[in-house]
Amino acid sequence: MKIYVGSQNPTKIESVKSVFPEMEAIGIEVESKVAAQPFSDEETLEGAINRARECASHNKAYLGIGLEGGVMEIDDDLYLCNWGALVDNKENIYTASGARILLPEEIKRDLEKGKELGDVMDEFTKKHDVRKNEGAIGIFTNGAIQREEMFTHVVKLLKGQWTYNH
Repeated sequence: MKIYVGSQNPTKIESVKSVFPEMEAIGIEVESKVAAQPFSDEETLEGAINRARECASHNKAYLGIGLEGGVMEIDDDLYLCNWGALVDNKENIYTASGARILLPEEIKRDLEKGKELGDVMDEFTKKHDVRKNEGAIGIFTNGAIQREEMFTHVVKLLKGQWTYNH
């Protein structure tokens, strides 16, 4: 059986492969239909659901998964957030969220200027494609949690809900 992941990002695809080893996980490029840098839980969740729905409709996939990273505000602080959605072939939608960490003030300032977190992280770390490797979570936890691990947790939550209801 096939499971489509709404991204070509290797951290997202690998997280799905590790949680669904019994299925063939295929990354496809789909639109989130939200801002390139989601700025709330609601917008980040909406992007994940949109990606999952599009994946589930792709070639009548058995399952579609959308994983979306974003940021959200609490008071004057900006936190990293991430959401996932799983849509099955009966159009049931399962959602889950994962880790949150406070982002440094200098990162917040750049994001408020309209930049994407991935680009800001590349500039901040003087690295290339942080979003396809350790991610902001990996940088700001000093490697304790990597981006793939963060998304794996969300995918486990999705699979657990789906298998409970399936």
